[in-house]
Amino acid sequence: MPFLVLDLEMTGPEPDWNEIIQVGAVLFDDNWVEKGQYLTNVYPENEDAFSSSSEKIHNLSLADLEDAPMIYDVLPELEEWIIKQLGIQKTQKTTDNNPYLRDVIICGQSVINDINFLKEAYRLEKLKWPYSRTLVDLHTLSYFSFRILKKNGKPVPQRLSLKEVAGHFGFERESEHHNALEDAVLTAKCLKEVFKLADSLKLS
Repeated sequence: MPFLVLDLEMTGPEPDWNEIIQVGAVLFDDNWVEKGQYLTNVYPENEDAFSSSSEKIHNLSLADLEDAPMIYDVLPELEEWIIKQLGIQKTQKTTDNNPYLRDVIICGQSVINDINFLKEAYRLEKLKWPYSRTLVDLHTLSYFSFRILKKNGKPVPQRLSLKEVAGHFGFERESEHHNALEDAVLTAKCLKEVFKLADSLKLS
């Protein structure tokens, strides 16, 4: 089961109105060995949904996205990139990559939000969802892990934002503005630390 640690930047919070404007991902094989990193901006089809409040978060303006590809080009490009990085040999020419990607597990921080946006993009572009239905969520795993640590007298962060979780493990963003690839890399580092915690736990 390969793992795709994903982060998206959007024009706002609503999948049926707002859109993806940046995709960042780090790909790992079954053993969590990194296979590559992916980053692209995306020009939104619905320019009216571009909000100033979201721009303050990701620091991307419509002008910054002027030369970016549209989502209908990005989705298949990302699929083909994953297939190439994993060394998968396609046996037939097809736009349906589900046979090659159905075991790829999407991971992220509060990842259901990213998946909802991604699935909406697939629906609007009339493309078939190619990835696993299983997900790995850093927020949920952190809640569970830090609850155990707290019960055992260990220090834990007060909140479960990516910034707070990363800070607990000694990591931080390079800038205050969100970047999809930087956040995907940071999320992957935190997931590895959470997995280390799980491996170190012993039941008495």
